[in-house]
Amino acid sequence: MNFLRTQGFFDLGAWLRHKVVYQKLNNPIGYVAALLGAFALAYVLSLLPLKLAILTVGGLVAIPIVAACFLNLHFGINVMLVAGFLLGLAAKYTSGPIGTAMDGLLVLMLVGLLARLIKEKDFSFAKSPISLFIAAWIYYNLLQVLNPWSASKVAWLYTVRTVALMLALYYIACFAFSSLKKIMTTVKVILFLAFISALYSLKQEFIGFSNAEIAWLNADEERFMLIFQWSRMRVFSFFSDPTTFGILMGYLGLFALLLATGPFKTWKKITLVIAGIAMLMGMAYAGSRTPFVMIPMGIIFYVILTLKKETILATTIFFMVGGVLVMKSTHSAVIWRIQSTFKGQSNDTVDVRMKNQKLVQPYIQSHPIGAGLGSTGYWGNRFTPDSWLASFAHDSLFVRLAVETGWIGLLIYMGLLFTALRTSIYYYFRVKDPTIKLLYLCLALNVFLLAVACYPQEAITLLPTSIIFYVMLAMIVRLKDFDENFKRIEN
Repeated sequence: MNFLRTQGFFDLGAWLRHKVVYQKLNNPIGYVAALLGAFALAYVLSLLPLKLAILTVGGLVAIPIVAACFLNLHFGINVMLVAGFLLGLAAKYTSGPIGTAMDGLLVLMLVGLLARLIKEKDFSFAKSPISLFIAAWIYYNLLQVLNPWSASKVAWLYTVRTVALMLALYYIACFAFSSLKKIMTTVKVILFLAFISALYSLKQEFIGFSNAEIAWLNADEERFMLIFQWSRMRVFSFFSDPTTFGILMGYLGLFALLLATGPFKTWKKITLVIAGIAMLMGMAYAGSRTPFVMIPMGIIFYVILTLKKETILATTIFFMVGGVLVMKSTHSAVIWRIQSTFKGQSNDTVDVRMKNQKLVQPYIQSHPIGAGLGSTGYWGNRFTPDSWLASFAHDSLFVRLAVETGWIGLLIYMGLLFTALRTSIYYYFRVKDPTIKLLYLCLALNVFLLAVACYPQEAITLLPTSIIFYVMLAMIVRLKDFDENFKRIEN
């Protein structure tokens, strides 16, 4: 009798091992167990206070996602992109430390990268000139803690945290992009998120804002005045302001339309064209002048790089139609805003910016390493409110860098942008794979447009553009590795 019981116990153990280990509960027993677990979890959550229940659900969802980001860096990059796009939306509904959570995720991914580098010892991506410039920029920002003109070490700490971690994303992406398929997946994620953002902005334009968005607008008078202009509300989609959204739609809209000319299936080309048009519409309704300048500049850049008769003809027609549009009178606030960009009706704004730059030039010339990170803008107002730099309206990434890091820091950063643009153009003319060649053209165009946008705005430092930019730099470095013709030439 005891023997039979023992034998039955072993049979049951083998049966359970087969169901759990080999079939991984992908069977009726697993389905029943999952259903019972869901009912039990729902019952427990119903007994908890609402906030605690929400935190519990968030933790149950976040823990496996964070673990997956650590184990799969490519997945982590895509999660960072999603978080970057939705951060502004979440900020309208919660005051939780979402930005800090993103920093923590980046640190975890960086630890994962270091663990893999120790194991695999693959440092080939670090040999790129872009990698060297980024390393120099990180090192220079870290050295700013010794800046004798810095009025606040705390401001430096808050600023360098964002700079160093965001730049580290470039190295993570370089390692994670181990195949062309992974790069294309990330491109699809970026364009999908941008398309959804554009559609949501069109919802805001034609249907209206949500109650939470209206409350958020009314909570700050300055914010409301920035968005309510020309007797209409400017759309901002998921983001914190129309300028951030408009710049994003400008360069990604051109990216989608240019990618639609590639060797893809017809339905994919149609989808890219629809997405690109939706993004440009969202850009127009956002009403920011900077993207309106980016579009013709991008077209000129594309024509110079390709020099095709069809492109030159189409561009000529585009500029003729655009010229007529600029000269035509209109009662539309959206069209008037576009016209004002090219008619010189924004001269007051330009004059103010030029006067501010003239005012700060002597300071920049006499401070080669700048006034220290965080001496201007938000951190300057918070930590050194008595300094005249705290209230200085720089209105430009280049001006801010010149003030905070000096003309030495500005030269390093400009060197990074130039190297990124040169590298993407260099590989565009040397790779043969049509998809990779087109991607290099798209990336070169985006680097150029963002460099242009950084003169009137802090374009590259704005989320999610900051994430997208460094991911794109990693694409520039890695794409050539998947072109068979280029590898033969190199070898």
